[in-house]
Formats: sequence, C-alpha cells, structure tokens
Amino acid sequence: MLDSIKEFIPSIHKEGYFFISVFAIITLILFMWSQQLGWIGFILTLWCIFFFRDPNKVIPNQNNVLVSPADGIIQKIEKAKMPKEIASNDKEINKISIFLNVFDVHVNRIPISAKVKKLSYHHGKFFNASLDKASEHNERQSILLELNDKQEVGVIQIAGLIARRIVCDLKEDQKVSTGERLGIIRFGSRVDVYLPNHFEIKVLEGQRMIGGESVIAELRESKKSKSVSSKSTSTKSIAISTDKKNINKSTKSNASKVKVSKNKVNTKVSDKK
Repeated sequence: MLDSIKEFIPSIHKEGYFFISVFAIITLILFMWSQQLGWIGFILTLWCIFFFRDPNKVIPNQNNVLVSPADGIIQKIEKAKMPKEIASNDKEINKISIFLNVFDVHVNRIPISAKVKKLSYHHGKFFNASLDKASEHNERQSILLELNDKQEVGVIQIAGLIARRIVCDLKEDQKVSTGERLGIIRFGSRVDVYLPNHFEIKVLEGQRMIGGESVIAELRESKKSKSVSSKSTSTKSIAISTDKKNINKSTKSNASKVKVSKNKVNTKVSDKK
C-alpha cells in the first residue's frame, strides 16, 4: 500500500524544502487572520510542492542515445559554437535549446553516460529564457561532458526572467550515467545541449520533451566502421565460398580415386580369369 502511494506521489527535490516550509508557515498565519487569505496561501503552498516535484523517470537502456536533460519544449535546433568557458575549439556543432515554463519539472538530468570534464559558472543577465540572446548573456552553469571516445557534449543550465538560482550537484572528474540527476533551476528557465555532428538528431522544434526519458539524438555509425564491417562481411563470404570450393574439389578427387581403385580391381580379376 505504501509503495503504491510512493509511486503515485513524486518525491520533492531538496532545494524545495525551505520554500515549502516558508509557504506552509505563512499559510497558517494567514488562516489565523482570514480564512480566504489562508486558502490562497494553501494554494500557493501546493504550487510550490508541485514545482519542486522530482518524479522517477524511465531511462532508455541504450548506450548510443542522448536523452533530453530537461522537461520542456524544443525551442530551437541550430549549428553553434560551444560557450567559450568550456569550448576546446571554435568548431560549430549541433545545439538544441529546451525551454522550461513554471509548470515543468525543473530537475535536470544527465543526457548521456560520461565523465564531467569541466564546470564553469557565468554571472550574467536575467533576460527571458525564451529569447535567443539568453544563451549568451544570461547567468548560466556550463557543464562539459567527455564521452568514452573522447568526444564532448555540453549541457548549459540557463537562468531566466524569474529563475534566479541555478543549482548544479556535479563535480569535475565525476563519472555520471544517463538520466542521473545533475541539479535544478528555480522558476522558469532554459537548458541548451551541444552535441557532436556525428549524432543524428531525432527531435523537431516545438516537440515536448520528458527529461531523462525522451531521446533527442542517436550516435550515428561512422562510415569507417561501416566499411570495416562490410569488408569483414565480404571477407567472411569469400572464405566460406573458398571453403565450399575446396570441399567440392576434395569430394571430386576422392570420387575419382574410388573409381580408379575399382577399375584396378576389375582389371586384376579379369587377368586371373
């Protein structure tokens, strides 16, 4: 019974405990003054609980996919350079921007299993997170992930007009897994993902994402690996055909030997006669 209740009611992120407590105390005080004001405070407390909810996610069991780091709407897909504070080169790569409104789950997730290579916090403005300039000018937490093949993926937590607090629970050199919690942005925000060009994007602008669940990109098999696999396949087929030919040859030679031996026997029998 308790397990079913726990599954139905999502847990609350630790960053929400303070706010929920404050709203609950204010609600009690308001009820002492006025029942109407008390109900308003009660609704605000429920909204605060709703905002800091941290539901469990069904994480894809695939190593070659990249999942959405946040709940929200795909606002823009474009080519762009990774933020200078974590960029290792000036190459333009794929950038996917996800906008979170105040009703979305604001707990962010790791998009792909990797090692945290670099963390950088940039103090900036608080423009509306839906604007393009928010990526460059707004306050942000930049996270650089290094994959097993040394490729890099960038995850940028961006503060918005209302959101004034970014929380990142990661540490440099930490190993992380797909769907793992990485932090939270409070009250409306945006998350940008920078991924290598050999990832095939699986989403469209305007599509709704579920953080930690929705697949936004898949690792495309390189041409080199494809050619190697095709070569190995062709080599195997050649080897098989060669083996078949050798078997046929040996079978024919054995058959001819049997015929020769029979002829010799028949010749000897006729000579005796």
